[in-house]
Amino acid sequence: MASGHTQVSPETIEKTKQQIRGLVGEIAQLCKSDLGPDEFYAGFLQRVVQALAAVGGAVWILGEGGKPQLSYQINISEKLLDPESEEAAKHFRLLDYIIASKVGQLIPPLSGAGDERMGGNPTRQLLVVHPLGHDDQVEGLLEIFQRADAQPAAQRGYLQFVKQMCELAAEWFKNRKLRDLGDRHSLWAQADQFARQVHESLDVRETCYTIVNEGRRLLGCDRVTITILRNGVCQVEAISGQDTIDSRSNVVTLLSRLATRVVKSGEPLWYGGSTEDLPPQIEEAVQDYVDQSYTKSLAVIPLRQPQPAQTGTPTPATDETPHSGAILGALVIEQIESEIPRDVLTPRLDLVYEHSSRALANALEHSSLFLMPLWRALGKSRVVVQARTLPKTLTIAGVLLSLLVAGVVVPGNFDMKAKGTLQPVQKQDVFAPLTGEILEVLHDTGELVDEGEPLVVLRNPELEIRRREIEGRYRAAQESLFAVVQQMISPSGNLTPQERVRLEAEEAKLRPEVESLAKQLELQNKLLEKLTVRSPIRGRIITWDVKRQLQNRPVEMGQVLLTVAAEDTDYEVELYMPERRIGHLHKARDALKAQDPSADLAVHFVSMTDPGVSHRGRIVHVNPTAETHEEHGNMVRIRVRPDEPLTQPRPGATVTAKVHCGRAPWLWCRLHEAWEWLQTSPLMF
Repeated sequence: MASGHTQVSPETIEKTKQQIRGLVGEIAQLCKSDLGPDEFYAGFLQRVVQALAAVGGAVWILGEGGKPQLSYQINISEKLLDPESEEAAKHFRLLDYIIASKVGQLIPPLSGAGDERMGGNPTRQLLVVHPLGHDDQVEGLLEIFQRADAQPAAQRGYLQFVKQMCELAAEWFKNRKLRDLGDRHSLWAQADQFARQVHESLDVRETCYTIVNEGRRLLGCDRVTITILRNGVCQVEAISGQDTIDSRSNVVTLLSRLATRVVKSGEPLWYGGSTEDLPPQIEEAVQDYVDQSYTKSLAVIPLRQPQPAQTGTPTPATDETPHSGAILGALVIEQIESEIPRDVLTPRLDLVYEHSSRALANALEHSSLFLMPLWRALGKSRVVVQARTLPKTLTIAGVLLSLLVAGVVVPGNFDMKAKGTLQPVQKQDVFAPLTGEILEVLHDTGELVDEGEPLVVLRNPELEIRRREIEGRYRAAQESLFAVVQQMISPSGNLTPQERVRLEAEEAKLRPEVESLAKQLELQNKLLEKLTVRSPIRGRIITWDVKRQLQNRPVEMGQVLLTVAAEDTDYEVELYMPERRIGHLHKARDALKAQDPSADLAVHFVSMTDPGVSHRGRIVHVNPTAETHEEHGNMVRIRVRPDEPLTQPRPGATVTAKVHCGRAPWLWCRLHEAWEWLQTSPLMF
C-alpha cells in the first residue's frame, strides 16, 4: 500500500495481497476466539502492523475516568510514554479528542490544531487512529504509526483498512462483554446460594462448615479455613473438605498460631511468596506454616463484629476490613495449586467476608445465651407430654425420681482413689561418695550382692594426680631427713659445733614435714579407696539396667547410683493421694483413731502386674505435707502395709488403690468431687 517510483512486478503484488488476505483471515479468527485481553491485543496489533508494513502501533483501552491506558505497543516512542513530557500530554489530548468524536482520524506528523484541547501529533510518523468497541460504544483505540511519505490515496487506504479491522475486533469486544455478563450472572447465582445457605443455621459448628465449604466453591481457591477467637487464641473450627480436625497436628497448630498473630495486629495479611514487608512475629509464623502446608499464597482476614446497617450507607465492597467491631476470628484463604489473581479474588472475598461475619456473629450470639442447650432441649421435648406418650413419660419420670431418692437414702462405700507403686520396706540407696567418672560397673540389675561387696569403681584423675604429688614430696622429704640423720650419726665425721647445730635445725624442720606428708598421703589413699563403691547391705540390685545406665558416666558427689533391696524383705505400697481428697481421708482417719488409737483405715489395692488379684492393707503413715510429683501433680504420700505377704512382688509396679473412708449416701459418693469443684470455682464467690 506504500507508494514509490520503482516498478513492481504483478507477481510480487499478488503475493503481497495474498499475505494481507492471510493476515486479515487470522485477525478474523482472533476476533472469534475466547482469548484473554492481553493475548488478543498482542496478536491483533502484530498482524495489523504487519499487514500495513507500518513502523509500529499501540492499543489503548479506556480505564478509570474514561482515560486511555496503554495495553500493548510495538515500537512506540519513549517520549509518548513519559507522563511528564510535553509530547505525551499533546498526544493524550489527541487520543481524548478522538474518543470523544468516535471517528477515526489521519493525523500528519508534527501537526496540531489551533485549539490545544484537540491535541496533536508530536511524532514524525503518520498517525492512523480509530476507536475500538462495539454498538457505538468506545472501549479503546487502535493507533498505527505509519511512514509519512505515502500518497494521500494510500493514506486514506490505511484508514479504511484500520476501520475494517476495528469492525472485525468489535465482534471480540461483544463476545467478551457477553462472557463477562454470563460470568457475572453465574457468580451472583453462586453468591445467592452461598448467602441463603450460610444464614440457614444458628449452630456455630454448622455455620462454620457451611462458610468454608460453600466459600471455597464461590472463591475457586484450594482451601478455606475459619478460626474463632477464644481467650485470646484463634482455634481452628472448620477446614473445607474435612469432616474432622486433628487439633494436635502440626499444620493446624501452626495455622492457629498464624491466625492469632494476624488477629492481634488487626490488619489483613496477604502473602504471595515474599515476607520482606511483614512484621517479624508474623513473618516467622508464615514461614513455619508454609513450610508444613506447601501453600503458594494465602490471605488471613480478621472477621469482625458487623455494625448495624444504616439506610443509605451501604458497606463498600472493596474495603478489606468493612467492619470495625470486635474481632470474632479469622478467615484463611489458601492457594496450593490454583493461581487466582488478587484483583479477581478480592471482589468475591468481600462478598464471602460480609455474609460470613454476619452469620458467624449471629451464631455466636445465639449460642452464648444463658442455658441455651437446656432451652433448645425443652423446645424439642413438647412431644413427650402429648396424650399418647404421657403415660410413658410419667413412668420414666417415676423411675428416675425413685433412683434419685435411692441415691440419697441408700448408703455406699465412700472410697478415695489413688495411684502408687510397690516398694521394698528395707532398701538402701547407694550414693556417689566423690565426684568422678564411672570406670567399671561390677554388678547388674537383679544380682545378689553381699554387704561390703564392691559395686561400682569410680575414677578421679585429680585425686590420683594429687596422691602422686604428695607421694613424691613425701619420699623426697624422707630422703632428705635420712641424709641429715646419717651425717649426724656418722662415726668418721668430724662435725664442728656450727655444722651440728645446722644439721639439728634441718632435722627439726624435716621431721614434722615428713609426718604431715605421711598423714596427707594416708588421707589421699582413703579417698581413693572410696572410689570403690560397696554395697551397704546384703540384697539384690533393683535399679533398672544398671550397667548400661552407669558405664562411663560422670557423676557428682551425693548422686544416687543404684538401689539395693534387702533379701527376703517385705513390701509396702507407696500411694500418691491428690490433695483435693486428703481432707476426707484425714476426717475419716481421725474419727477411727478416736475410737481405737491403734486402728487405721483399710485399703484395697490391685497391682498392675497381677490385676486379677485384690489385696488388703492398712495405712501405716500419712505424710503431713503435700509435695509436687512429676506425674500426678500436688500429692500427699501414704504408706500402706499389706495384711498378707505379696506373691512375687515387683519393685516399682504400679498400684491402683481405694482407701475406705466410711459410708455415705450413694449419690454423694459418686458426685462429691463435682460439688467440691463447683464450690471452688470463681462462680461461687
